[in-house]
Amino acid sequence: MVKGKWFCVLAVALAALLLVTACASSTTPPTGEKVLEIGHLAQLTGGGASADQPCFMAVQDYVRYFNEERGIPGVTIEVVWRDSATDNAAFISGYRILADRGVPLIYSSSTNGLEATKSRFEKDQIPAVAGGATGPLVYPPGWVYCAWATQGEAATAVLDYFIENWNEDRPPRLQFFVVDGSFGRGPAEEATMYAESIGFEVLPLELCGYVVIDATTQLLRIREREADLVYIQNIITGAGPIMRDAERLGLQENMHFAGTEWSVGEPLIEMAPVSAEGFLASRAIPWFGETEIPGIKTMIDRQTRYHGKAEERPEYMGGWVYGAIVCESVKLALDDVGYENLDGPAVKRALESMKDFDVDGMVKITFGLEDRRGTRDYAVYQVQSGKLVRLTDWREVPILVPQM
Repeated sequence: MVKGKWFCVLAVALAALLLVTACASSTTPPTGEKVLEIGHLAQLTGGGASADQPCFMAVQDYVRYFNEERGIPGVTIEVVWRDSATDNAAFISGYRILADRGVPLIYSSSTNGLEATKSRFEKDQIPAVAGGATGPLVYPPGWVYCAWATQGEAATAVLDYFIENWNEDRPPRLQFFVVDGSFGRGPAEEATMYAESIGFEVLPLELCGYVVIDATTQLLRIREREADLVYIQNIITGAGPIMRDAERLGLQENMHFAGTEWSVGEPLIEMAPVSAEGFLASRAIPWFGETEIPGIKTMIDRQTRYHGKAEERPEYMGGWVYGAIVCESVKLALDDVGYENLDGPAVKRALESMKDFDVDGMVKITFGLEDRRGTRDYAVYQVQSGKLVRLTDWREVPILVPQM
């Protein structure tokens, strides 16, 4: 019943989202103001859509908030978007449309699309801000700037925590259960060598799609291998059914479950309230309950004002931060070269000059000439009594991908 209700809500949300955002841009500027367009290649349909829909909404919300409350005198930022449909061909087609339109900056959460298009950003001299980081996006450093450490590097926060609290005489057995794509395979490959170096026995990889219907077969293999820690590298439409099936099989009694920060939020806990209890996640952003942080409170207030309620979803939090990075980068570029001279290289220089950009206490972002990870500070969170709470201090995760 919960499963059916959840997917119904997703379908209704998507229909409403596409209806509301049927126009090409996000705002109507005041009369006489100049318009600065930024591009957004969103995944509003396809396998990754359920994660990118709230992220897309949050980017739009932050740009609206920025125009209303902070802004750039005489300039209104508009978001011009295309649906990449979680498909590389659609991503490249959408990119070409935005590039031909002359946008000086593009944002996207599609790791597959960004990896496939990385060389084109450099050729066209258009920088991209990326939602999810992978090794190929940050190395060699080019025109793609990732808000976070790579997904494999992020996983090390949970791996370190688990090994530090392991009390048995044998090595703990680690199972990566990941989406079959660059967002899943790449992080597992990055983190495997690190996991082995700190004392894990890493089990054979298990794969699934972005949307999981039934994970029984994979989970039965994982049970046979007697995994101690199962790390899920997926979005909630994958993690939710996995944890639901783990609950049905009673696996939470014999093993621990963990995952990327994008795998856990209200929908996961609603789908599998028993097995989600104790779920560990590496996070680069504080959670919704930490309202003593000004940025968290502002984000919740704006989400409530614009949409009537605030949903506790990690993707929305990510989109809010991405919107902040995008707005700050074009503001810095405008301060440097002015509206008439604004172009991709100017925004690239602005991104590389960004030092400790504070998103109202939520996270600090720093880029550089050779640095494409906005932050490497992570903490471990855990589901406790149906709520996500922080267990550890913030700690810098190691670099797992070679640097130039």
